[in-house]
Amino acid sequence: MTTTDVPAAIREFIDATNRGDSDAFVAAFTDDAYLNDWGREFHGHDGVRSWDRTDNIGVQSHFEFLGIEPGSEPDSYVVTLKVSGNGFNGTGPMTFHLRDGRIASLRIS
Repeated sequence: MTTTDVPAAIREFIDATNRGDSDAFVAAFTDDAYLNDWGREFHGHDGVRSWDRTDNIGVQSHFEFLGIEPGSEPDSYVVTLKVSGNGFNGTGPMTFHLRDGRIASLRIS
């Protein structure tokens, strides 16, 4: 599967990060989004923006798409990304749950 086969909200999550566009990044999430980064929890747009500032665009992260698989629930996907930048560097899965065309939850583990 290529990035053109990836749901639009997940594509925007990747593309906004790579462009350094924090507003577009946050807009890819629902208003009541939940983000869990190895047990650290963030809620809503304010939480997503906070995580983005400290762990993503704020540390010049760049995502390289490696693959996507269906998740265990409807509208869920496990995406493998290679992350580089001035924060975490490495490869790992991210589990996305979508609702109404946006990211309702993201679990990084």
